[in-house]
Amino acid sequence: MPMTFKSLLIRMAVAAAVLGVILAVCLLIGSEPVSLAKALHGPWLDGQVNIDYEILFLFRLPRVLLAAIIGAALAAAGCVFQAVLRNPLADPYILGVSSGAGLGAMIAAILGWTWSMMGLSAMMLAAFIGALGTTWLVWLIGRAAGRANITALLLAGVVVNAFFSAMMMFLASIARATQVQSAMFWLMGSISQMQQFEVVGTAALLVALAVYGLIRLGPSLNMLSFGPEDAAAMGLSISKVCFIAFAVSALITSAAVCLGGLIGFVGLIVPHAVRLVAGPDHRQLIPVSALVGGAFVALADTVARVVVAPAMLPVGVVTALAGGPFFLILLVRYTRNVHWGIK
Repeated sequence: MPMTFKSLLIRMAVAAAVLGVILAVCLLIGSEPVSLAKALHGPWLDGQVNIDYEILFLFRLPRVLLAAIIGAALAAAGCVFQAVLRNPLADPYILGVSSGAGLGAMIAAILGWTWSMMGLSAMMLAAFIGALGTTWLVWLIGRAAGRANITALLLAGVVVNAFFSAMMMFLASIARATQVQSAMFWLMGSISQMQQFEVVGTAALLVALAVYGLIRLGPSLNMLSFGPEDAAAMGLSISKVCFIAFAVSALITSAAVCLGGLIGFVGLIVPHAVRLVAGPDHRQLIPVSALVGGAFVALADTVARVVVAPAMLPVGVVTALAGGPFFLILLVRYTRNVHWGIK
Protein backbone atom coordinates (compact mmCIF):
# COMPACT_ATOMS: atom_id res chain seq x y z
CA MET A 1 0.00 0.00 0.00
CA PRO A 2 2.75 2.59 0.76
CA MET A 3 4.32 1.85 -2.62
CA THR A 4 0.94 2.25 -4.32
CA PHE A 5 0.37 5.60 -2.61
CA LYS A 6 3.89 6.72 -3.50
CA SER A 7 3.49 5.78 -7.15
CA LEU A 8 0.12 7.54 -7.20
CA LEU A 9 1.70 10.75 -5.92
CA ILE A 10 4.56 10.51 -8.41
CA ARG A 11 2.27 9.91 -11.39
CA MET A 12 -0.17 12.61 -10.32
CA ALA A 13 2.70 15.07 -9.85
CA VAL A 14 4.06 14.30 -13.31
CA ALA A 15 0.60 14.56 -14.89
CA ALA A 16 -0.12 17.81 -13.01
CA ALA A 17 3.20 19.26 -14.17
CA VAL A 18 2.44 18.34 -17.77
CA LEU A 19 -1.04 19.86 -17.42
CA GLY A 20 0.41 23.07 -15.99
CA VAL A 21 2.93 23.44 -18.81
CA ILE A 22 0.32 22.78 -21.48
CA LEU A 23 -2.12 25.27 -19.94
CA ALA A 24 0.60 27.92 -19.83
CA VAL A 25 1.52 27.31 -23.46
CA CYS A 26 -2.12 27.32 -24.56
CA LEU A 27 -2.65 30.59 -22.73
CA LEU A 28 0.09 32.28 -24.76
CA ILE A 29 -0.96 30.88 -28.15
CA GLY A 30 -3.72 32.48 -30.17
CA SER A 31 -4.65 34.21 -33.38
CA GLU A 32 -3.75 37.55 -31.77
CA PRO A 33 -0.16 37.93 -30.45
CA VAL A 34 -0.03 38.91 -26.79
CA SER A 35 2.82 40.33 -24.72
CA LEU A 36 2.98 38.61 -21.35
CA ALA A 37 5.01 41.49 -19.90
CA LYS A 38 2.33 44.00 -20.90
CA ALA A 39 -0.49 41.75 -19.73
CA LEU A 40 1.03 41.51 -16.26
CA HIS A 41 0.78 45.29 -15.84
CA GLY A 42 -2.93 44.93 -15.13
CA PRO A 43 -6.15 46.23 -16.71
CA TRP A 44 -4.66 49.65 -17.47
CA LEU A 45 -1.42 50.57 -19.24
CA ASP A 46 -0.28 54.15 -19.81
CA GLY A 47 -3.74 55.43 -19.01
CA GLN A 48 -5.44 53.20 -21.58
CA VAL A 49 -7.21 49.86 -21.52
CA ASN A 50 -4.60 47.09 -21.58
CA ILE A 51 -5.66 44.97 -24.56
CA ASP A 52 -3.05 42.32 -23.81
CA TYR A 53 -4.42 41.93 -20.29
CA GLU A 54 -8.01 41.58 -21.51
CA ILE A 55 -7.14 39.02 -24.19
CA LEU A 56 -4.96 36.93 -21.90
CA PHE A 57 -6.90 36.99 -18.65
CA LEU A 58 -10.50 37.80 -19.60
CA PHE A 59 -10.83 35.71 -22.76
CA ARG A 60 -8.16 33.04 -23.04
CA LEU A 61 -7.72 32.11 -19.37
CA PRO A 62 -11.35 31.16 -18.64
CA ARG A 63 -11.56 29.30 -21.95
CA VAL A 64 -8.36 27.32 -21.35
CA LEU A 65 -9.42 26.48 -17.79
CA LEU A 66 -12.87 25.44 -18.96
CA ALA A 67 -11.35 23.18 -21.63
CA ALA A 68 -9.21 21.48 -18.96
CA ILE A 69 -12.23 21.02 -16.68
CA ILE A 70 -14.28 19.49 -19.49
CA GLY A 71 -11.43 17.16 -20.44
CA ALA A 72 -10.98 16.03 -16.84
CA ALA A 73 -14.69 15.28 -16.49
CA LEU A 74 -14.92 13.29 -19.72
CA ALA A 75 -11.75 11.28 -19.07
CA ALA A 76 -12.72 10.37 -15.51
CA ALA A 77 -16.24 9.43 -16.60
CA GLY A 78 -14.80 7.30 -19.41
CA CYS A 79 -12.69 5.34 -16.92
CA VAL A 80 -15.71 4.61 -14.77
CA PHE A 81 -18.07 3.69 -17.61
CA GLN A 82 -15.48 1.23 -18.93
CA ALA A 83 -15.21 -0.31 -15.46
CA VAL A 84 -18.94 -0.46 -14.76
CA LEU A 85 -19.84 -1.81 -18.20
CA ARG A 86 -16.70 -4.01 -18.28
CA ASN A 87 -16.23 -2.94 -21.88
CA PRO A 88 -12.99 -1.31 -23.09
CA LEU A 89 -14.89 0.43 -25.91
CA ALA A 90 -17.37 2.18 -23.61
CA ASP A 91 -17.28 5.94 -23.29
CA PRO A 92 -19.68 8.64 -22.03
CA TYR A 93 -21.50 8.88 -25.35
CA ILE A 94 -22.30 5.22 -25.84
CA LEU A 95 -25.12 5.62 -23.32
CA GLY A 96 -27.02 8.19 -25.35
CA VAL A 97 -25.51 11.35 -23.91
CA SER A 98 -24.85 12.83 -27.35
CA SER A 99 -28.34 12.29 -28.72
CA GLY A 100 -30.00 13.50 -25.52
CA ALA A 101 -27.92 16.67 -25.44
CA GLY A 102 -28.46 17.26 -29.14
CA LEU A 103 -32.21 16.88 -28.87
CA GLY A 104 -32.37 19.25 -25.91
CA ALA A 105 -30.27 21.89 -27.68
CA MET A 106 -32.28 21.50 -30.89
CA ILE A 107 -35.59 22.00 -29.07
CA ALA A 108 -34.25 25.12 -27.34
CA ALA A 109 -33.03 26.55 -30.66
CA ILE A 110 -36.31 25.88 -32.48
CA LEU A 111 -38.38 27.35 -29.65
CA GLY A 112 -36.22 30.48 -29.77
CA TRP A 113 -35.10 30.34 -26.16
CA THR A 114 -32.51 33.11 -25.87
CA TRP A 115 -32.42 33.73 -22.13
CA SER A 116 -29.37 33.00 -20.05
CA MET A 117 -28.73 32.29 -16.40
CA MET A 118 -25.42 32.55 -14.53
CA GLY A 119 -23.57 32.77 -17.84
CA LEU A 120 -25.19 29.64 -19.29
CA SER A 121 -27.45 29.93 -22.33
CA ALA A 122 -30.86 28.30 -22.61
CA MET A 123 -29.49 25.94 -25.26
CA MET A 124 -26.70 24.76 -22.96
CA LEU A 125 -29.06 24.20 -20.04
CA ALA A 126 -31.50 22.31 -22.29
CA ALA A 127 -28.60 20.15 -23.49
CA PHE A 128 -27.65 19.41 -19.88
CA ILE A 129 -31.18 18.33 -19.02
CA GLY A 130 -31.42 16.25 -22.17
CA ALA A 131 -28.08 14.53 -21.63
CA LEU A 132 -28.73 13.73 -17.98
CA GLY A 133 -32.31 12.60 -18.60
CA THR A 134 -31.32 10.37 -21.52
CA THR A 135 -28.53 8.74 -19.55
CA TRP A 136 -30.90 7.87 -16.75
CA LEU A 137 -33.49 6.59 -19.22
CA VAL A 138 -30.89 4.22 -20.64
CA TRP A 139 -29.93 3.14 -17.12
CA LEU A 140 -33.55 2.38 -16.19
CA ILE A 141 -34.13 0.42 -19.39
CA GLY A 142 -30.97 -1.58 -18.86
CA ARG A 143 -31.81 -2.32 -15.23
CA ALA A 144 -35.33 -3.39 -16.17
CA ALA A 145 -33.77 -6.06 -18.40
CA GLY A 146 -31.89 -7.59 -15.49
CA ARG A 147 -29.87 -6.74 -12.43
CA ALA A 148 -26.52 -7.24 -14.09
CA ASN A 149 -27.40 -7.34 -17.77
CA ILE A 150 -24.59 -5.20 -19.19
CA THR A 151 -25.46 -6.16 -22.75
CA ALA A 152 -28.99 -4.84 -22.29
CA LEU A 153 -27.60 -1.54 -20.98
CA LEU A 154 -25.35 -1.13 -24.01
CA LEU A 155 -28.12 -2.05 -26.44
CA ALA A 156 -30.47 0.38 -24.70
CA GLY A 157 -27.92 3.14 -25.26
CA VAL A 158 -27.65 2.28 -28.95
CA VAL A 159 -31.43 2.21 -29.43
CA VAL A 160 -32.07 5.45 -27.54
CA ASN A 161 -29.21 7.11 -29.42
CA ALA A 162 -30.69 6.07 -32.76
CA PHE A 163 -34.23 7.16 -31.82
CA PHE A 164 -33.19 10.59 -30.53
CA SER A 165 -30.88 11.11 -33.51
CA ALA A 166 -33.87 10.48 -35.78
CA MET A 167 -35.86 13.02 -33.77
CA MET A 168 -33.05 15.56 -34.24
CA MET A 169 -33.04 15.01 -38.01
CA PHE A 170 -36.82 15.41 -38.10
CA LEU A 171 -36.68 18.70 -36.19
CA ALA A 172 -33.82 19.94 -38.39
CA SER A 173 -35.83 19.16 -41.53
CA ILE A 174 -38.88 21.16 -40.46
CA ALA A 175 -37.06 24.09 -38.84
CA ARG A 176 -35.46 27.11 -40.51
CA ALA A 177 -31.74 26.90 -41.15
CA THR A 178 -31.01 29.89 -38.93
CA GLN A 179 -32.71 28.16 -36.02
CA VAL A 180 -30.54 25.06 -36.06
CA GLN A 181 -27.22 26.38 -37.37
CA SER A 182 -25.94 27.60 -34.01
CA ALA A 183 -27.14 24.44 -32.26
CA MET A 184 -25.44 22.15 -34.78
CA PHE A 185 -22.15 24.08 -34.61
CA TRP A 186 -22.17 23.98 -30.82
CA LEU A 187 -23.00 20.28 -30.79
CA MET A 188 -19.85 19.57 -32.80
CA GLY A 189 -17.93 20.68 -29.73
CA SER A 190 -17.51 24.40 -29.27
CA ILE A 191 -16.12 25.69 -25.98
CA SER A 192 -17.53 29.17 -25.52
CA GLN A 193 -15.29 32.04 -24.52
CA MET A 194 -16.93 32.53 -21.16
CA GLN A 195 -15.95 35.62 -19.25
CA GLN A 196 -17.81 34.51 -16.14
CA PHE A 197 -15.22 33.10 -13.79
CA GLU A 198 -18.11 32.09 -11.55
CA VAL A 199 -19.14 29.48 -14.13
CA VAL A 200 -15.58 28.19 -14.43
CA GLY A 201 -15.20 28.07 -10.66
CA THR A 202 -18.48 26.25 -10.15
CA ALA A 203 -17.61 23.73 -12.86
CA ALA A 204 -14.15 23.19 -11.37
CA LEU A 205 -15.60 22.56 -7.91
CA LEU A 206 -18.22 20.14 -9.25
CA VAL A 207 -15.72 18.13 -11.29
CA ALA A 208 -13.13 18.10 -8.47
CA LEU A 209 -15.67 16.75 -5.97
CA ALA A 210 -16.95 14.19 -8.47
CA VAL A 211 -13.46 12.96 -9.36
CA TYR A 212 -12.61 12.67 -5.67
CA GLY A 213 -15.75 10.62 -5.12
CA LEU A 214 -14.87 8.36 -8.05
CA ILE A 215 -11.34 7.88 -6.66
CA ARG A 216 -12.91 6.74 -3.39
CA LEU A 217 -14.76 4.13 -5.43
CA GLY A 218 -11.46 2.94 -6.93
CA PRO A 219 -11.06 -0.17 -4.73
CA SER A 220 -14.65 -1.22 -5.47
CA LEU A 221 -14.13 -0.73 -9.20
CA ASN A 222 -10.99 -2.84 -8.94
CA MET A 223 -13.03 -5.63 -7.36
CA LEU A 224 -15.68 -5.25 -10.03
CA SER A 225 -13.07 -5.74 -12.75
CA PHE A 226 -12.69 -9.37 -11.66
CA GLY A 227 -16.28 -10.03 -12.69
CA PRO A 228 -19.62 -9.80 -10.87
CA GLU A 229 -19.42 -13.28 -9.34
CA ASP A 230 -15.96 -12.80 -7.84
CA ALA A 231 -16.79 -9.26 -6.71
CA ALA A 232 -19.94 -10.46 -4.94
CA ALA A 233 -17.95 -13.25 -3.32
CA MET A 234 -15.57 -10.61 -1.93
CA GLY A 235 -18.54 -8.87 -0.30
CA LEU A 236 -19.04 -6.08 -2.83
CA SER A 237 -22.53 -4.62 -3.23
CA ILE A 238 -22.46 -4.53 -7.02
CA SER A 239 -25.77 -2.72 -7.54
CA LYS A 240 -24.86 0.02 -5.04
CA VAL A 241 -21.39 0.61 -6.47
CA CYS A 242 -22.65 0.63 -10.06
CA PHE A 243 -25.46 3.02 -9.21
CA ILE A 244 -23.21 5.53 -7.45
CA ALA A 245 -20.48 5.32 -10.10
CA PHE A 246 -23.02 5.67 -12.90
CA ALA A 247 -24.78 8.61 -11.23
CA VAL A 248 -21.61 10.62 -10.62
CA SER A 249 -20.20 9.89 -14.08
CA ALA A 250 -23.49 10.76 -15.80
CA LEU A 251 -23.67 14.04 -13.87
CA ILE A 252 -20.20 15.28 -14.82
CA THR A 253 -20.59 14.05 -18.40
CA SER A 254 -23.81 16.02 -18.73
CA ALA A 255 -22.12 19.06 -17.21
CA ALA A 256 -19.25 18.73 -19.71
CA VAL A 257 -21.73 18.52 -22.60
CA CYS A 258 -23.54 21.56 -21.25
CA LEU A 259 -20.35 23.63 -21.12
CA GLY A 260 -18.58 22.50 -24.28
CA GLY A 261 -20.92 20.62 -26.57
CA LEU A 262 -20.13 17.14 -27.83
CA ILE A 263 -16.39 16.50 -27.59
CA GLY A 264 -15.82 12.90 -28.55
CA PHE A 265 -13.02 10.39 -28.01
CA VAL A 266 -11.75 11.97 -24.78
CA GLY A 267 -13.46 9.45 -22.53
CA LEU A 268 -12.33 6.65 -24.83
CA ILE A 269 -8.76 7.51 -25.79
CA VAL A 270 -7.38 9.02 -22.59
CA PRO A 271 -8.20 6.10 -20.23
CA HIS A 272 -6.66 3.66 -22.73
CA ALA A 273 -3.49 5.71 -23.06
CA VAL A 274 -3.13 6.21 -19.29
CA ARG A 275 -3.86 2.53 -18.63
CA LEU A 276 -0.84 1.57 -20.71
CA VAL A 277 1.38 3.64 -18.40
CA ALA A 278 -0.34 3.60 -15.00
CA GLY A 279 -1.92 0.16 -15.17
CA PRO A 280 -5.53 -0.86 -14.48
CA ASP A 281 -5.68 0.17 -10.81
CA HIS A 282 -8.57 2.66 -10.71
CA ARG A 283 -7.14 4.38 -7.65
CA GLN A 284 -4.43 5.69 -9.99
CA LEU A 285 -6.21 5.45 -13.32
CA ILE A 286 -9.03 7.87 -12.50
CA PRO A 287 -7.02 10.87 -11.15
CA VAL A 288 -4.22 10.55 -13.71
CA SER A 289 -6.74 10.24 -16.54
CA ALA A 290 -8.52 13.36 -15.30
CA LEU A 291 -5.29 15.37 -15.44
CA VAL A 292 -4.28 13.99 -18.83
CA GLY A 293 -7.79 14.53 -20.18
CA GLY A 294 -7.64 18.18 -19.11
CA ALA A 295 -4.35 18.66 -20.94
CA PHE A 296 -5.66 16.88 -24.04
CA VAL A 297 -8.80 19.00 -24.43
CA ALA A 298 -6.97 22.25 -23.63
CA LEU A 299 -4.43 21.46 -26.34
CA ALA A 300 -7.14 20.42 -28.80
CA ASP A 301 -9.10 23.62 -28.17
CA THR A 302 -5.98 25.72 -28.77
CA VAL A 303 -5.45 23.98 -32.11
CA ALA A 304 -9.10 24.64 -32.95
CA ARG A 305 -8.61 28.35 -32.20
CA VAL A 306 -5.53 28.91 -34.36
CA VAL A 307 -5.44 26.32 -37.17
CA VAL A 308 -7.85 28.23 -39.42
CA ALA A 309 -7.66 31.65 -37.72
CA PRO A 310 -9.45 34.03 -37.73
CA ALA A 311 -12.14 31.37 -38.20
CA MET A 312 -12.56 28.76 -35.48
CA LEU A 313 -13.03 25.01 -35.69
CA PRO A 314 -15.24 23.12 -33.24
CA VAL A 315 -12.95 21.39 -30.78
CA GLY A 316 -14.89 18.17 -31.32
CA VAL A 317 -13.56 18.07 -34.88
CA VAL A 318 -9.97 18.27 -33.62
CA THR A 319 -10.43 15.55 -30.99
CA ALA A 320 -12.08 13.30 -33.58
CA LEU A 321 -9.27 13.81 -36.10
CA ALA A 322 -6.63 13.16 -33.46
CA GLY A 323 -8.44 10.45 -31.55
CA GLY A 324 -9.82 8.36 -34.40
CA PRO A 325 -6.53 7.08 -35.85
CA PHE A 326 -4.99 6.77 -32.38
CA PHE A 327 -7.88 4.64 -31.19
CA LEU A 328 -7.65 2.39 -34.25
CA ILE A 329 -3.96 1.80 -33.50
CA LEU A 330 -4.77 0.98 -29.87
CA LEU A 331 -7.62 -1.27 -30.90
CA VAL A 332 -5.50 -3.31 -33.31
CA ARG A 333 -2.49 -3.52 -31.03
CA TYR A 334 -3.97 -4.06 -27.60
CA THR A 335 -7.45 -5.60 -28.02
CA ARG A 336 -6.14 -9.09 -27.26
CA ASN A 337 -3.83 -7.96 -24.49
CA VAL A 338 -5.93 -5.64 -22.33
CA HIS A 339 -5.98 -6.83 -18.72
CA TRP A 340 -8.83 -5.50 -16.65
CA GLY A 341 -7.90 -7.23 -13.44
CA ILE A 342 -5.50 -5.98 -10.80
CA LYS A 343 -2.24 -7.90 -10.63
